[in-house]
Amino acid sequence: MAETSKPTIVLVHGGFVDGAGWEGVYNLLKKDGFNVGIVQNPTTSLADDVAATRQIIAQAEGPVVLVGHSYGGVVITEAGNDPKVSKLVYIAAFAADKGESVASLIKDPPPGAAVPPILPPQDGYLFLDKAKFAASFAADVEPAKAEFMANSQVPWGLKALEGAVSEASWRTKPSWYLVATDDRMIPPPAQQFMAKRAGATVVESKGSHAVYVSRPEAVASVIKSAALA
Repeated sequence: MAETSKPTIVLVHGGFVDGAGWEGVYNLLKKDGFNVGIVQNPTTSLADDVAATRQIIAQAEGPVVLVGHSYGGVVITEAGNDPKVSKLVYIAAFAADKGESVASLIKDPPPGAAVPPILPPQDGYLFLDKAKFAASFAADVEPAKAEFMANSQVPWGLKALEGAVSEASWRTKPSWYLVATDDRMIPPPAQQFMAKRAGATVVESKGSHAVYVSRPEAVASVIKSAALA
């Protein structure tokens, strides 16, 4: 396939982290000849993060495959209404419906489900307990890197947590979903439910919530499948 016919892939991170976590996935996609954009969400509010994502979409040549991890799934669900976006890929992500937010999707966890170690808000922002970060978010990431992720957390705004989708782009555009089977932030059954509701093509992979860091090959494979479908 000629490189000019390949869509641009835009990667959107979630809460508590930044776009640098996509480096392994980025390198694999670039090696296969894709143009790849990475969004640096301010994670201050859903509106701000959608605006940041639309800036990268606007810079892209041709159609865009929009990829979101975790809270980034809410961002791509909203930003995916942009006419340049042709496909959506959710990586252990919140595939929210109209009127839903991360806050509404996590408010009633099923009995026995792992509960993310989110600390009480500080000045309108959230952090994960550093001591519990690795076990909950990055259990299969190399320990030194997981510790770095815990200590380099990006403050996650309550307005991002509570930001609700106005129109769910997955209702009109094809989607793919990678379920991380060892996720302790978003329970795998919740991932399966959202993927099925979105009518997504579902792939399961072993991996923690940080599957995009720990298993970039599996994540890049799903993204490539979507891009070339």
